[in-house]
Amino acid sequence: MKQQIAREFSGIRLGTIVAVVSALMLWSAGMQQPLRAQEHSKGRMMLDELSQVFEQAASKVGPSVVPIFTEQVVKSNLGVQIPDFFGGDFFKHFFGIPNQGQQKETVRGLGSGVIVSADGYILTNNHVVEGAQKLWVGLKDDDRVPAKVVGRDPQTDVAVIKIDRKDLPVAKLGNSDDVRVGQWVIAIGNPFQLMHTVTAGIISAKGRSSVGLADYEDFIQTDAAINPGNSGGALADLDGEVIAINTAINTPSGGNVGIGFAIPINMARQVMDQLIAHGKVTRGYLALIPQDIDEGLAKALKLKTREGSLVGDVTPDGPAGKAGIRQGDVIVSFNGKKIKNSLELRNLVADAAPGTKVPVGILRDGKEMVINVVLGQRPSGKGATEEGGNGSENEEQSTKLGLSVQTLTPDIAKQLGYENDRGVVITSVTAGSAAEDAGLRKGDLIKQVNRTEVKTAREFQRALRSVKSGDTVALLVRRGQNTVFVGVEMP
Repeated sequence: MKQQIAREFSGIRLGTIVAVVSALMLWSAGMQQPLRAQEHSKGRMMLDELSQVFEQAASKVGPSVVPIFTEQVVKSNLGVQIPDFFGGDFFKHFFGIPNQGQQKETVRGLGSGVIVSADGYILTNNHVVEGAQKLWVGLKDDDRVPAKVVGRDPQTDVAVIKIDRKDLPVAKLGNSDDVRVGQWVIAIGNPFQLMHTVTAGIISAKGRSSVGLADYEDFIQTDAAINPGNSGGALADLDGEVIAINTAINTPSGGNVGIGFAIPINMARQVMDQLIAHGKVTRGYLALIPQDIDEGLAKALKLKTREGSLVGDVTPDGPAGKAGIRQGDVIVSFNGKKIKNSLELRNLVADAAPGTKVPVGILRDGKEMVINVVLGQRPSGKGATEEGGNGSENEEQSTKLGLSVQTLTPDIAKQLGYENDRGVVITSVTAGSAAEDAGLRKGDLIKQVNRTEVKTAREFQRALRSVKSGDTVALLVRRGQNTVFVGVEMP
């Protein structure tokens, strides 16, 4: 009897527990449904708010980003294919045989621009409009308006064009110095002829240099999708303010891989203001060759740090030379700002106005001193970034050829694979110049001029003195592991 009662009691207890647990589970499930719905609603609200931020930013800057259409007539080789290294006029230079395979061809291009004034000034990249013989800007309702170039600065890849219109939507320009790595941005442009495309991403890095896109580089890197046609368009923050001008991508395929580069708007605005006011850009000039300090140089020179810029060469009668700066000095500050490397020095010097008296801090034989230098004006022309030189008269000769050069330094030799060699490196080639026609490129190493060896930029300029207009100069040029003679006719 007791056993039976125990079993019954046990059965009652077990059944009760099961019922209670089942009730609790049903109650819990009923409670979780509104909780999950509430959480989903909050998440959706957050996403909607974020989406609205992007929408508002795009609506603010979007109307001021316009497509730029270009047209250019170029010569194309349809006959015998002459190696690109020698250029299309190689046989004409050396054998008097014209290239019979050339004919004219119309090349059309598409880029982007940012309207910066209600009366029609538009900021874009130099490479978007360089060489263009006809320009149009696309406005709303597919209205194409003729445009003209106000000014170009190949050294920063910035250009300004203008259209004859009033009351245009103007972009608000931000402050690129305040940009933070990791912040959200949007890119607006016309990739692959898809007008007014908006993409989103973050700031991946700041201060990118040695990219090889321009002579003065301080790029903002982003993973916002940038593709052909985006050049000259806006990179904007979530307030709809333009913080940079989209310029190029780093890609093996020609499409976006998440590595895009944009010119900081502070740099672009400074260049833009000069182009609008004067049609050109003037920059400060020290007339010296700066180079970065690697670990070996720091050890050899007994320097405590690799920061600063080593003076590799100085033009005696240039601004730095006249002030007393010598070869072997290490420039540690410029106008009160600490110098980390040669890029910083070059950018700060370029930003300073010619004629300005600037204190330059140097380290000489372990002692720090300050030398006041009255800056000169940097020679004009694409690629005129070489701090060394031998006066404007000699520089005019290389400018006529359409190239600029720099003495080969150990650091540059290591980068280009020219170790244990000597000569001058081409830092830029002007489009449509005699140098470009001959097939010369940026990064080529010039070893001889008319059979005379040249080891420095000064020797190169001196060797060109005797070359008259119409004469053909023979240059011994190395590109990679190949060395050949190239003939260039002096304009």
